[in-house]
Amino acid sequence: MKLAVVGLGKAGLPLASVITDSGFEVIGVDKDKKKCNNINSGKNPIPEEKGLDELIIKHGGKNLIATTKYDDAKECEVFIVIVPLFTDKNNNPDFSIIESAIRGIGKIIKKGDLVVLETTVPIGTTEKLVRKWLEEESGLESDKFYLAYSPERIMTGFSISRLNEFPKVVGGVNKESGIKAYKAYKKFIPNLHLVSSARVAEFTKLIEGCYRDVNIALANELYKIADELNIDFYEARKYANHEYCQIHLPSTGVGGHCIPLYPWFLVKELEKREKYKSTTILRTSRVVNDEMINYWVERIVLECVKINKPLNEIKICIKGITFREGVKELYHSRNLALARLLVKKGLNVFVFDKLFFSEEIEEMGLRFIEPKDADLVFDCFKLKIEW
Repeated sequence: MKLAVVGLGKAGLPLASVITDSGFEVIGVDKDKKKCNNINSGKNPIPEEKGLDELIIKHGGKNLIATTKYDDAKECEVFIVIVPLFTDKNNNPDFSIIESAIRGIGKIIKKGDLVVLETTVPIGTTEKLVRKWLEEESGLESDKFYLAYSPERIMTGFSISRLNEFPKVVGGVNKESGIKAYKAYKKFIPNLHLVSSARVAEFTKLIEGCYRDVNIALANELYKIADELNIDFYEARKYANHEYCQIHLPSTGVGGHCIPLYPWFLVKELEKREKYKSTTILRTSRVVNDEMINYWVERIVLECVKINKPLNEIKICIKGITFREGVKELYHSRNLALARLLVKKGLNVFVFDKLFFSEEIEEMGLRFIEPKDADLVFDCFKLKIEW
């Protein structure tokens, strides 16, 4: 079996590497020519990913070949697509990247080939849109190829271990496709479960993200209540948590390509059906989490008032601007949004993040400072204000 992985980003490249390490030849397709050249030279373009260095050195340019051309993958029998899906300002999904990838595959797939989508998508995307694009480009009827969905369930920085240990599901647009995909994935995914359909697999990933978003919103609300009542939230949480209760940690909000987007896929689908009351909790959680930066602005300003300096002269350092600690990604970062909101309010704001050089921060239109040189430091990951 020869496989192609389309999209060699933070999810796709670890997957391609794990498949290769299981004894298969993999063609990785990505539009970034520089990234492809690095992989083929044994250089890891995602150095923060634990265990990936060794796999790229071992397989890059050998059993794992990266290319920008779909034609280089035409001999493959299995095509796995794991490219980004972004949303617009109204939280509607933009399928352009996925459509381009699927149509690229459609030009080269053969009778009996298997296509599996791993990108998190709205319900019905695989059986409706993906199938249609493949049929249009390949000229094949849908019963001449296999099509399934298997959502990625990794965590950036720990992708290799997640792929080797974490439960993963797969479901086909029909029974035959599900079985075909299960048999293929079972060769490199140890903890694999076949579900009844691609729609179930799509929903499985979405509700996991919704669960986390809702529970983080709950933690954020409880944290604000504890603050108002002068109660140590963390002490209370320690003794509240047990087998039947797991209060999450509070935060500045929820960022990244995943959790902030998934609830909207369900909300928008129910809006089409005019079932607005069916997504009340999902909508509210999104508002609570996104508005946490307003709470932290107020907290920071109140601490600034205690410093014996004019407010506009106090050097405020926002420490940590990525959406998650240790991951150099800024997509929907509430920490970055917090820094920008403080700037907008006219405060003397600077930024520090160990993952960025000062020049990179300045290119964002922000000012760099070492925490030791600031009058007040807000650690976004520890939720701690020091001055």
